[in-house]
Amino acid sequence: MELSDTHFIRLASALQPSERAEEPIRVTIEQLSGLLCCTPRNVKFILRRLEEKALISWKPGRGRGNVSSLAFLRSMEDLLEETFHELLVQGKIKEAIELIGAPEVSSLLRERLWTELNRQMGFHSEPEASSGQDVLRMMRNRHLERLDPAFVFTAFEAYIIGQVCDTLVSYDASSKGFLPGLAHTWEHSDQYTRWTFYLRKGVRFHHGKTMTADDVKYTFERLFQVDSHALWQYRDIAEVKTDGDYTISFCLSRPNLFFLHLIGSLYMSVLPSDVVFSGIPIGTGSFRIANLNKDVLTLTAFDSYYGIRPLLDRVEIWFLPDQAGSDRHYELSGPENDELMAWNQYNSSIDYPALGCRYIVFNLRREGVHHRKEIREALRIAYDRIALIRELGGSRYTPADSLLPWISSERQVEERPLKEAEELLRQAGYAGEPIQLAYPPKKEESEEAEWLEKRCRAIGLHLMLHPLRLGRSDEEILHNADLLIGEEVLEDDWEWGMMNFYKNRRNYLHFLFNPAQTELLDRETESIFQLTKPERVSRLLQAEQLTRDNFWILHGCHLNKRAKLSQSLLGLHTGSFGFLDISRLWVKSGYGGNYEN
Repeated sequence: MELSDTHFIRLASALQPSERAEEPIRVTIEQLSGLLCCTPRNVKFILRRLEEKALISWKPGRGRGNVSSLAFLRSMEDLLEETFHELLVQGKIKEAIELIGAPEVSSLLRERLWTELNRQMGFHSEPEASSGQDVLRMMRNRHLERLDPAFVFTAFEAYIIGQVCDTLVSYDASSKGFLPGLAHTWEHSDQYTRWTFYLRKGVRFHHGKTMTADDVKYTFERLFQVDSHALWQYRDIAEVKTDGDYTISFCLSRPNLFFLHLIGSLYMSVLPSDVVFSGIPIGTGSFRIANLNKDVLTLTAFDSYYGIRPLLDRVEIWFLPDQAGSDRHYELSGPENDELMAWNQYNSSIDYPALGCRYIVFNLRREGVHHRKEIREALRIAYDRIALIRELGGSRYTPADSLLPWISSERQVEERPLKEAEELLRQAGYAGEPIQLAYPPKKEESEEAEWLEKRCRAIGLHLMLHPLRLGRSDEEILHNADLLIGEEVLEDDWEWGMMNFYKNRRNYLHFLFNPAQTELLDRETESIFQLTKPERVSRLLQAEQLTRDNFWILHGCHLNKRAKLSQSLLGLHTGSFGFLDISRLWVKSGYGGNYEN
C-alpha cells in the first residue's frame, strides 16, 4: 500500500461520514497535522499528493488559522478493496491477508475480501500461456521447518521432500511391496549381505545434471558427514561400490532382510554430488523448488521428470502463522490438518483413517511424582479413550491401544471408573504435587488437555496445563513438561515407521526417556533387521507392549482425517502421512467456483 493511500485511510477513518461520503468537511491544518502526526508543512504536501490521485478535494481557508474545506472523493472501503485486489494481482498474498485484518476494515468488507481470497486460493487457471497454467495455492499456519532429507522429522516437510526428491525404490501400500524408483531393478546375495541396484538412464536433477551412481553414493556418505539422526539404520553398511554410472552395490557387515525399507526411506532421497546443500533440496522429483522464503514455497512441475509429469503447473504454499486462529485456511489434508481446503461451498469430502494415533508420553528425564507407576496408571484411567470419543468426538473414531488400528481392534479396551484412579493416588502417597502437561496449540490437543485437567481435578490430581509455542524448542519440553500430548502418523510403510518411532533418537521417546528406559527399548529391537517380517512385527509389538505395560506411553485415539473438496478437483490419491498426492491432482473446468478461465 502506498504511503499516500495510508494517509487517506487515516484521514477517512477519522473524518469521513459514512452516510455522506463526498460532503465537504470543515477542518484546520492544525487538526490534520494532529491526525497525520506530522508538521503543517508536510500536511500540505500530503494533501497535494492526495488531490493528484483524485482521492480528495481540498479548499484551503484564507488567512492563518482559518477553517478549510476537505471532501473525500472516494470511500475508504473502495480504496481498501482496490488495494486488496492490487495485492492479489501482484501475488502478495500475505500482505492481502494482513489488510483483511486491519482495524479499518468493516465486518461486511472483511467478509467480501475473504470471498475474493477464496477465488484466488485453491485451484484455478492462469492465462499466462496459450494453454493456461493450472495453479494450486494454499496456506499453512506455521513456518516451514528444515527441508533437508538427512534431518527430516515433521510430516509436512517429509511430504514436500517426497514431491521434490526420489529414492531408489518406493513402498507401495496396495501391494505391500516395493516398486522401482530411480533404480529400475535390484538383487541381493543369498545371505542378504550385498544389495545391488541398477539405475535408470537419462534421469536428470532439477539443475540439469544427469543422475549417476556417484550421486547415490554421495547421498549415503552425506548422512555420516552431517551426522544425520537416521544413522541408526545404516550402520551395517560396510562399503558402497559403484560399477560404472548405473550400478551401485551396498556391502553389509551382516544380513539385512529389511534393506529395501531403509534404502526407500526419505533419508536416502538422492541429491546431486556436484552441489553443496544450501537448505533447498535439488532432486529428481516431479516438482522442483522455484522459490523459498519465510513467506512462501513455490513448486513448479519439472518438465524433464523421468516419470509422468504433474498435471498441475505450479503450487504455492503460503506460511501465515499469525493467521492460526482464523477458520479460513486452505491446506492439504494430513496429520496436522483436517481438510484439503476451506472452500465457501463444499461439494464433497472423503474420510480416511490415519495410521498411528494421538498419545501422551511421560518425561522420565525430569524428576517428579510421575516416576511412580501408580500415578502414571491413575493418569491412564483419567485419560480414558472411550470417554474421549463419547465426550469430545471430533476426528477421534476408535480407542487406541497401539499405533496400529488393527492391533487396537484385537485388544479389549474398557472404561475404568475414576474411583480406581483415586485409590492409586492414595497408594502412591500423592500429596497434591503439581504435574505439568505440555501440548501443541492446536484445537483437538487443547480440547484434550482441558478435558483431562477437569477429570484429574475430580480425582484430586493437580494437573497444570502448559500450551507450547509454535516455535517451541526441545529444551522447553524437557524442562517444563512432566508429560506431553503427541501424535504419531505413520508412513504407508508402517513397519519402517514403527521402527523409526522406537529407534530414532530424534523422536520423543528417546528424547524424554531416561537411559534405563531407552536401553530396554533397544533390547527389544536388537538385531531386528536380521529377522523375517513376522518376527520383526512381533518384536515391534513387544516394544510397544513394554511402553504400554509400564505406562510410559498412554495411547489415546486413532484419528479419522477428512478432506473437503471442490467438485472440480480430480485425481485424488492419498499417500504417506495422509496427504493428497499433488503430483496426481488435476482441475476439471466447467464447474465454476474456484476454477477460473
